[in-house]
Amino acid sequence: MSQFRALAAVLRGGRWVDPGRSCSSGAAPGHSAVAGSSSYVEEMYFAWLEDHKNVHESWDAFFRNIQDSSPSGEVGEIRPSALLQGRVQSHSPGMAQKVVEDHLAVHTLIRAYQIRGHHVAQLDPLGILDADLDSFVPSDLITTIDKLGFYNLDESDLDMSFQLPPTTFIGGADNTLPLKEIIRRLETSYCGHIGVEYMFINNVDQCQWIRQKFETPGIMQFTDAEKRTLLARLIRSTRFEDFLARKWSSEKRFGLEGCEVLIPALKTMIDKSSAAGIDSVIMGMPHRGRLNVLANVIRKDLDQIFCQFDPKLEPADEGSGDVKYHLGMYHERINRETDKNITLSLMANPSHLEAVDPVVQGKTKAEQFYRGDTQGKKVMSILIHGDAAFAGQGVVYETFHLSELPSYTTHGTIHVVVNNQIGFTTDPRVARSSPYPTDVARVVNAPIFHVNADDPEAVMYVCRVAAEWRATFNKDVVIDLVCYRRFGHNEMDEPMFTQPLMYKQICRQEQVLKKYSNRLIAEGVVTLQDFEEEVSKYDKICEEAYTSSKDGKILHIRHWLDSPWPDFFTAEGEPKSMSGVSTGLHEEVLQHISQIASSVPLEGFHIHPGVSRILRGRADLVKNRQMDWALGEYMAFGSLLKDGIHVRLSGQDVERGTFSHRHHVLHDQELDKLICVPMNHLWADQAPYTVCNSSLSEYGVLGFELGFAMASPNALILWEAQFGDFNNTAQCIIDQFISPGQAKWVRNNGIVLLLPHGMEGMGPEHSSARPERFLQMSKDDPDHFPEFSGDFEVQQLYECNWIVVNCSTPANYCHVLRRQILLPFRKPLIIFTPKSLLRHPDARSSFDDLAEGTTFKRLIPDEGPASQNPAQVKRVIFCTGKVYYELARERKRQKLERDIAIIRLEQISPFPFDLVRAEAERYGNAELVWCQEEHKNMGYCDYVRPRFLTVVANQKPIWYVGRDPAAAPATGNKSTHLNELKRFMDTAFNLNAFQGKDL
Repeated sequence: MSQFRALAAVLRGGRWVDPGRSCSSGAAPGHSAVAGSSSYVEEMYFAWLEDHKNVHESWDAFFRNIQDSSPSGEVGEIRPSALLQGRVQSHSPGMAQKVVEDHLAVHTLIRAYQIRGHHVAQLDPLGILDADLDSFVPSDLITTIDKLGFYNLDESDLDMSFQLPPTTFIGGADNTLPLKEIIRRLETSYCGHIGVEYMFINNVDQCQWIRQKFETPGIMQFTDAEKRTLLARLIRSTRFEDFLARKWSSEKRFGLEGCEVLIPALKTMIDKSSAAGIDSVIMGMPHRGRLNVLANVIRKDLDQIFCQFDPKLEPADEGSGDVKYHLGMYHERINRETDKNITLSLMANPSHLEAVDPVVQGKTKAEQFYRGDTQGKKVMSILIHGDAAFAGQGVVYETFHLSELPSYTTHGTIHVVVNNQIGFTTDPRVARSSPYPTDVARVVNAPIFHVNADDPEAVMYVCRVAAEWRATFNKDVVIDLVCYRRFGHNEMDEPMFTQPLMYKQICRQEQVLKKYSNRLIAEGVVTLQDFEEEVSKYDKICEEAYTSSKDGKILHIRHWLDSPWPDFFTAEGEPKSMSGVSTGLHEEVLQHISQIASSVPLEGFHIHPGVSRILRGRADLVKNRQMDWALGEYMAFGSLLKDGIHVRLSGQDVERGTFSHRHHVLHDQELDKLICVPMNHLWADQAPYTVCNSSLSEYGVLGFELGFAMASPNALILWEAQFGDFNNTAQCIIDQFISPGQAKWVRNNGIVLLLPHGMEGMGPEHSSARPERFLQMSKDDPDHFPEFSGDFEVQQLYECNWIVVNCSTPANYCHVLRRQILLPFRKPLIIFTPKSLLRHPDARSSFDDLAEGTTFKRLIPDEGPASQNPAQVKRVIFCTGKVYYELARERKRQKLERDIAIIRLEQISPFPFDLVRAEAERYGNAELVWCQEEHKNMGYCDYVRPRFLTVVANQKPIWYVGRDPAAAPATGNKSTHLNELKRFMDTAFNLNAFQGKDL
């Protein structure tokens, strides 16, 4: 019946809408909307014969009229299509057919503009390029009179009035319009300085909402006061860049010239969002325009910005700092348009374009979480992008992919693409395969608003609509700000080398401020004097700030913090305490956590038999006051939750655990979606525990969790790689944010990376977490034995850039996680976690190892027979991680417990110089050996060797035992793997192997 009702609606203005129809023509799939009209009527007629109620009342009247006017029995013999072909002489010949075809044609025409009108919108301010990279005009858009023929219409139909469908708002209060007016209004709505992409959205209400915002006649109106505000903001944006250009003409600043409208655009979005209840906005952006955003959106003091250009400026804080156009800012102020408090945060980020996107989303999610903002009504994010990066950087897709996931959604982000129509020197026609740089946003049904940046009012309107969309639907939205770059990639670059035609036009292009001010003066909104006074006023502000910036300013990077923790540090930014850390636990706490961890806290919950066996196994361990790796993790998380510390564990399959050891989320085997998280049933007033399987992403998800960890120091945020090797694809976040974050931006961060690691014959992609990379970026000096006046461990941790550990016992794993929170500062923690040790019978800890007064062991000494007579020990093997258990087993097999001591480095970086020296002196007569299961050019060897030599003051060598150098991290052949293991085990316990041999 849908086809019959559709035609009835066409002819009589019925309100029926088929929400499932997605064909671009508006017709049923496989049919022409016009040519198929006769067959529709034929089908409708047969339906009417069955039951008159099957069709709309208008068609019922139509068929009754023909039946009543025809000789008895004649109508039943006539094919219904003949009714539209004039074969029934009692009805006007051809009239019905013409009415149906013309109305269908007009409705199809309207739909064509809604779908493809943006392709012919006037988007390029320069007038030389097509934003969609294609100058072809779609054949179904009426750009010339002769194209009316596409719809079987002609010039004579232009004055004919047509009933408008309910899927358009171009009529305003009118239900019918002449064809020429329909076309004019469609051109105005869809083909001017705004191009709207939204018809791919599969939600009728959302499509109707957008149509109403852009089709309603006269809806894009601004008051004179709003226009004056827009002009004032445009003056600030433009004159700020002009001032920098005058004062520092030879400095890189990545100015905003050519897209000065970005500043009023952002302020409009913030104003509109503030009015809707938002009081915190977190932003991320590339370097272009950052200083202008800091000055005129975040409202950072201008003298603080200007002093950054002083080449003699000396830093007052620790760390290396960063260039000014990478720095961020956090500022609380009153929004003048709404008189409401608002917090604005611009995240610091490197030149790795778009890398900041998931970080912003993570921080936004964290703030929403801690404030109980479950719908994103108080906290939101805005991301500014470049066109080439938006299309080219894969992390953009990864970030969009997180936008609708329950544990990652920020309930809508406004994306602003500063579309320079060029990427550095690369023409967009060879930089992307998609028509628009924004096409990636279509994967999440985000509406895309293309707008000509030289039309400030069009830009402001689009920004209003974007803010309203986000507030209404809590979904992402994209603004494609089509502009140009007045200078090169930076102010020192020469763009004429590669884009001569574009830059000849840019040289002739009138500045948008001049065009808009002239327009408002012509309209009588402002006078020339008003305009000049506003310009002079802001120029004076800049000059005064410039003078102030020279008054003995020094570089305080802390003034540029984007995530301050005011209650965590002292006013000077120092830790409130530097005392030692006890990470032990009360016995009753251990027992209580163990009980919950080995049971199901919900009655009547049906669990899998395999999970039942795991829980029984835990219970058996608890009876003997022992714990395995999973239970040690439970102890750490549970005890922190008791103390009010939020714990969040994220990554691929972390709920169960890649190796089926964790099972933090239990699934009822009989009821779908019924789950139980025992960790959230530990204590009545505990902090929440969040464990969430992520999308199949490392780059995006690690960036997200890093951002989440920035929001509060009182949370343990962990990201677990499915296998440690998979951190490869998150290397940008590790290299650019985690390792140097404090040095560049004075940003403490306690993110924890759990990286399963171990050479177990699983091949080159499932063995190594690449510890050599993390150790290479550790900043402790291999040639200097550190001296500290206070607690060596805490002081050394305070000086490092991150902590790298490879725990070999569940208790030590628990301790290091607890230490991460109990330290008076925050450092990233890299943990190489085990695989086979998860169930290794020797990898067990006693509850006594977690008792009160116990702490994390940076080094675990030998506690066997060798330690009882150290002077007689011939060799000391230092190692880390899983290989200890293989060494211990081989030593026992060869009965060398008294001759060889095995010592475990649990904390590799910062290197435990003090403890290693103590052990080396204890076994003063023994050879020193470093043994690792990784290949010699990988793993820990290159890191530990020079530090061992520093410990022993180069008085004796440190020998290497392990696999030979290789290109791949592991072999894919099990037999080869076992032969390699046997070979280096034989070497490790051959007491004659190193005598007289200088490695």
